[in-house]
Amino acid sequence: MSEIPHQRFAIVGSGFSGLGMAIRLKQEGIDDFVVLERAADLGGTWRDNSYPGCACDVPSNLYSFSFAPNPDWSHTFSPQAEIWAYLKRVAREHDLERHIRYRHEVTAARWDAEEELWRIETSGGDFTADMLVAGAGPLADPKLPEIDGIEDFEGAIFHSARWDHEHALDGERVAVVGTGASSIQLVPKIQPRVGKLHVFQRTPPWVVPTRNRPTTRLERMLFRAVPAAQRLVRGAVYCARELFVLPLLHPHRGSLPERMASRHLREQVPDPALRARLTPDYRIGCKRILISDEYYPALVQPNVEVVSDAIARITPRGIVTADGLERELDTIILGTGFHVTDMPVAQWIYDGDGRSLADAWSGSAQAYLGSTVAGFPNLFLLVGPNTGLGHNSIVFMIESQLHYLMECLRFMRSHGLDVAEVREPVQRRYNEELQQKLEGTVWNSGGCASWYLDAHGRNTTIWPGSTWPYRRRLRRFRPEDYELTPRGRTARSRARASPAPAA
Repeated sequence: MSEIPHQRFAIVGSGFSGLGMAIRLKQEGIDDFVVLERAADLGGTWRDNSYPGCACDVPSNLYSFSFAPNPDWSHTFSPQAEIWAYLKRVAREHDLERHIRYRHEVTAARWDAEEELWRIETSGGDFTADMLVAGAGPLADPKLPEIDGIEDFEGAIFHSARWDHEHALDGERVAVVGTGASSIQLVPKIQPRVGKLHVFQRTPPWVVPTRNRPTTRLERMLFRAVPAAQRLVRGAVYCARELFVLPLLHPHRGSLPERMASRHLREQVPDPALRARLTPDYRIGCKRILISDEYYPALVQPNVEVVSDAIARITPRGIVTADGLERELDTIILGTGFHVTDMPVAQWIYDGDGRSLADAWSGSAQAYLGSTVAGFPNLFLLVGPNTGLGHNSIVFMIESQLHYLMECLRFMRSHGLDVAEVREPVQRRYNEELQQKLEGTVWNSGGCASWYLDAHGRNTTIWPGSTWPYRRRLRRFRPEDYELTPRGRTARSRARASPAPAA
């Protein structure tokens, strides 16, 4: 039998999280790692979501690695293709391609308590690793709706994150199911092309203006010539976004963001009846706040119908709503989000006793600092539970986690330690503190049912406040929070090919 390849680190996913982790290892002088990617190319979310109009809702200068600025963004809010190209460039510049194993979907990762390593099974072969870094992210697996008859539809049907570019929508009768972040971007782009567009809205979103614009040639020249100028802009944008968290922590009717969104709706939708159907009945921020200057103008076009009645079933010919009306369709586009609180990654990670992470969580994900989980040694989660944001850039949170992980590795190296597992009481107290801070915020008491909440009604998605306290908390590794041990004799005798991190 051939020997199973061993790596010091196995990183799952090649989006911002996975690539960021790989770069930080490189910067530490660690070359003994592999990036396991299930697709045929890198990029994660920005590879998978290629629907018309796909773009970031965080300003470009902030939605990028601090150590890899891009002076050439074409717009203040980056389109999908540019972000994907940015990730490819960063990977190329840091020589990451040779570490990536494409078409290697992880099907199981099991902690071997005797050998004190991870045994990883993938569609492209098996690996072992000292440490497992799960960077798949919460927006990796599309969530399909449970609607009677969905499998019977005879036309084209696909999720926005699995866009069928071979299918022409021109002149068709099209339904878009859902009015979340993806739908409000794609609806304005397909509206001029289709014959009839039915937008099925369960709950209207709060939408604020984008203020997106092309960057000027002078700006791009300045950022290339004086990188400090772009860092200054990045810092200013970060501070401005941080202020936006205040009305989310202390929600009240008539807050500034709510007034902005209400005025935006009034200005763009003159029909009072349609405007009433598009007005949310919950506090802004309870669901994800959406940005668009084009969504409302698309809805008022004569070939668009906003359907507020609930979907009863799907037939071979179309969609039947609760009032019994059937709308005949050629194509159904599902803008129905992702598996966030029920992350599929938890179903294939197992502890030393064969218990899956999903079973350990019992429907409510918990981690310490969104990064480590009691009972799962040498496992690090990136964009784990309660690291999501409603106001700022997730890349800031990712870089905070990467710094913390490297601090952990340096401490372990300098003290001759090989295995790290967060103490269960530490994890429990941390999550109790999180849930207490979430009480009274818009995410828990804004009057809506959102994908931030899990099946038990517990918010396992959002970080409750400003991002700066999170970074400050992850600035220093606290060894007293962990069980830290040297590797056992059996595993220690195994040949180690990887260089050690700098102390």
